[in-house]
Amino acid sequence: MALSGIPPPLKWVSLLVWFLLWASGIDAARVHVDLRSLLTDPARGWSVDTTVSFPGSSEFIQSTERWTIFRPPTYSASIRPGTEADIVKIIKLATSHNIPFLVRGAGHSYTTTIGNLRNGLNIDLSQFRSVEVDQTAQTVTIGPGVTMADIFDPLYNAGFELQTGSCSCPSLIGVTLGGGVGRLVGYHGLVIDALVSVRMVTAKGKLIEVSQDSNPDLFWGIRGAGVNFGVVTSATYRVKPLTNGGDVLNAEFIFSANMSSAYFRAVESYNDNLPPRLASITFIGYDASTNETRVSAGWTYSGPREEGLQALAPIFELGVPPSSLSMIPWNKLQASVGGGIDRLICQGNMIRDLYNLNLKNYSASTYETTFAKMEKFYADNPGGRNSVVGLEFFPNHAMAAVPLDETAFPWRDSTAYVNPTFIWAEGDDATKQAASKLGREIRNDFATTSGYDAPTVFVNYARGDEPLEQIYGRDKLPRLARLKKAWDPKNFFSYNNGLPTRYP
Repeated sequence: MALSGIPPPLKWVSLLVWFLLWASGIDAARVHVDLRSLLTDPARGWSVDTTVSFPGSSEFIQSTERWTIFRPPTYSASIRPGTEADIVKIIKLATSHNIPFLVRGAGHSYTTTIGNLRNGLNIDLSQFRSVEVDQTAQTVTIGPGVTMADIFDPLYNAGFELQTGSCSCPSLIGVTLGGGVGRLVGYHGLVIDALVSVRMVTAKGKLIEVSQDSNPDLFWGIRGAGVNFGVVTSATYRVKPLTNGGDVLNAEFIFSANMSSAYFRAVESYNDNLPPRLASITFIGYDASTNETRVSAGWTYSGPREEGLQALAPIFELGVPPSSLSMIPWNKLQASVGGGIDRLICQGNMIRDLYNLNLKNYSASTYETTFAKMEKFYADNPGGRNSVVGLEFFPNHAMAAVPLDETAFPWRDSTAYVNPTFIWAEGDDATKQAASKLGREIRNDFATTSGYDAPTVFVNYARGDEPLEQIYGRDKLPRLARLKKAWDPKNFFSYNNGLPTRYP
């Protein structure tokens, strides 16, 4: 595998790490078990709300469906626990029989490493959908099946808000365990910065609480690398009173090809001075109605309208009138932006191949080069015209204010994220090959001007082909490896950008 951007000594470390992970995956899968007999044995004593399904049934299809079907895992069985006690039983059963498994919250993980699981057990936590707001303590406690869309109304109606990711369909706990970036990171920080505690089932099948006061070392690790240590059955977060009474300024613009360069230069003018309450999600995409490549730019300001308009002056000065300009309640923002694009983004069971990267430098020339390359890609590959390059511009004031050693999350200096997302139909091998080539090319282009010495990507955005140093950070890996050895020495939780038990 390519190890670009890593000094020669670290290349050997990375190769060793990947070999150890590969070997541990073989070890976990080496014992053949009749899953049907094991899971349906009355001796299991599952609760009445726990269901077991197998390939060919509609319930199995539903409980294993994913946001992307690019390099997916395969399963011989799926279990949908109905109680926390059954989650404990499942983990004990799987680990005692060396059954390889993955845990599913909302099925949104897209790292290609999950595809290394073959004929394993799917543990579907979608029944755990509770949302409990404590107005006195100013906290919210949720289950692992809760998506971000599920919390907006309960929190808003209680007068609170919480930083989330940038689309509504992933499991909030899943987003949290990798760090969690979104529009509010500039003034609320990462999602992990709001995390108070979790209840977790460990690889030994023990139910524990993890917080600053209980298992604090593990609490450090789950905030940025959490899927490596156990199954989170609930999580509690600090919430904040609604900003600006809960109203957010939303401004949307469409820039045709001849205005794209001007827009990218305006974005570049925000380098190092993007206001903490201003954020943008911008897409380079294909407009089927005009048969042209265009830029769709959505900007939000979490504050008074006039302040937001002033903050957006460089964009308005381009002279392109906004396609939409309004104040939107915080709980309706995700569903409203981009003419409801969230619904399209969240459509599941599609091939999506992503080549993401962290950025701390805004480079108009790189955006222009990417626009031109996507324009050619759309012309040459009609089957790939649903592909987009997303650019997330999120100020980092609050997340960078948290000391770097406070959590396992390594990239608090990032101020933007590029998300090249390639989509094609099953069987379209020509588009697949073109997308793979261009995805790597765009990722390399952005790495050159990212502001980092080497490519970096936080774990939720990782494709899975990156060296671990680029995902978890070389300085964090020794402590993470020690935690992994302490809490999951046999690497049962190893398929989602898995950690080693030794580093270097």
